[in-house]
Amino acid sequence: MIRRLTSADHEVCFNLIKNQRAENLFIIGDIEAYGYEQEFQKVWGEFDDTGALVAVLLKYEDNYIPYAPGDFDVEGFAEILRKDPTLKMMSGLKQVTEKFEPYLLEKNQRKRQTYYAKCTKLTTDTKTVDVSIVQQAVPDDAEDLIVLLNSIPEFSNNKMTVERKKRGFEEGVSRSFFIKEDGIMVSTASTAAENSLSAMVVSVATHTNYKKKGHATKCMVKLCSQLLSEEKELCLFYDNPAAGAIYKQIGFEDIGFWMMYTYQ
Repeated sequence: MIRRLTSADHEVCFNLIKNQRAENLFIIGDIEAYGYEQEFQKVWGEFDDTGALVAVLLKYEDNYIPYAPGDFDVEGFAEILRKDPTLKMMSGLKQVTEKFEPYLLEKNQRKRQTYYAKCTKLTTDTKTVDVSIVQQAVPDDAEDLIVLLNSIPEFSNNKMTVERKKRGFEEGVSRSFFIKEDGIMVSTASTAAENSLSAMVVSVATHTNYKKKGHATKCMVKLCSQLLSEEKELCLFYDNPAAGAIYKQIGFEDIGFWMMYTYQ
């Protein structure tokens, strides 16, 4: 049986999704922030014959995220998407989202696949990394962070603004660490979409003139150490296997692929 979830279902819902807290980063964060009864956010659950919750489908604005640790009523959830005239996106773990494809072919779907990795502990090698020069950013550092990211080609289309960066710090959904050399910010690593159980690592970057000094690794180790000490699981997306190898040296492990579908 599939039905809308309410705040009365919160405990049973979190008991299901918290078992994979990094994989369910977005679902956990959206529910903690906005609950179950908002106009722009809805949550459905599938219950088996014993009354146990076995799958969850979250809609935030025009994006759907399904999650199930095992078998679930794919066609039933897909019917919700098919009947929604505002459907624009679906995202989630490949092993879950790929099951929807046969039911949404008429929606003219396009998809993008990225590697998805998580970290629950750092490798032994990171204990020897000297992080003494790494500083944690405060709201007044937001402008320098944006300047650094905008100076790096792969982040040149970054839509983050100084105001949004400051707001993320103040609301506790983001944090950043950085290194300065010659009086300027030259390397950084940040989080986004932080919730009580997990966080996503983003914007790992080093200025071109200061590469190959281990600065990004130092920022990552400092950032990840702090989050893991708070018992949060970490996750990140990456496209480039070479970049993935660097993350794995720190302690990240691949957990599959994250899929993003767009519909017309």
